[in-house]
Amino acid sequence: MVDKQRIDEATGTQTVGHEWDGIEELDTPMPRWWLWTLYATIVWALIYVILYPAWPMVNSATEGVLGWSSRGDYQKAVAAREAELEPIRVALVNTDIHELPNNPELLNEAIQGGRSAFKVHCVQCHGAGAAGSKGYPNLNDDEWLWGGDMEAIEYTLVHGIRNPDHAETRFSQMPAFGRDGILQPNEIQDLVSYVRVLSDREEQSASSNRGAELFQVNCAVCHGNDAKGDRTQGAPNLTDAINLYGLDRASLTDTISNSRYGVMPRWGHRLDAATIRMLTAYVHSLGGGEAAPVPEDAATEQAATETPADEQS
Repeated sequence: MVDKQRIDEATGTQTVGHEWDGIEELDTPMPRWWLWTLYATIVWALIYVILYPAWPMVNSATEGVLGWSSRGDYQKAVAAREAELEPIRVALVNTDIHELPNNPELLNEAIQGGRSAFKVHCVQCHGAGAAGSKGYPNLNDDEWLWGGDMEAIEYTLVHGIRNPDHAETRFSQMPAFGRDGILQPNEIQDLVSYVRVLSDREEQSASSNRGAELFQVNCAVCHGNDAKGDRTQGAPNLTDAINLYGLDRASLTDTISNSRYGVMPRWGHRLDAATIRMLTAYVHSLGGGEAAPVPEDAATEQAATETPADEQS
């Protein structure tokens, strides 16, 4: 390799002075426009560093003389949206929950807000489509452990289920019939057979007949003599095909033997009243929402004033 600069005769351009196996490199200058573009970007970078956040620090970054930040822009956008939604939130909180279905426009706003809140707070357990999974209820069906009207759903959201630090939480506890020695393994299998017969998973048998007797003694106090459950205790209906932990023999054996103790967080101290009202409306709208129950005194009064059809003719 020879270091020797010279003028290339063919192009009139000076070489860089290096040669490799007879090959030389021309020292061709950059086009003027390219150089000016480079200088402009350097100047722009210097101006940007002065005006905007640029250099990372240990716990923050340089702020820039304009005081601008993407986080600040986001906070302004959020504040503007909150101000826009504030009248709706106030209306939701001040509207009796039983009257909300009578205001379609406000109800629709609540459902849309609840859909967004559900994606943030609830999908982790109930899934993006609210279909749930083993141990987490499907919110699309019409089977409710504690009630499916708006007031019941809101109470569940506010107070949660089995929160030991909260006196008003929904609470129920199924005995661990096997672990606590209340029933023998063969008796538990008889109960499993009976529950599977109730849900049309098995044909009636001698085992299920024995299970029926065990059920009346040990289980009917919560699930009812007809096994259709009791919402005041959170006891599920055992006669349908819906089961939170599964209706196969292994799952039922585990449930009866060891009990279940699912916990839902209480949101009353985490979310504001308007957001909870929105979540209530959204969950109620998913397909299984129920009308508010008619008070007993109102139902009695209505029955007393109704005239039988055969008396009307």
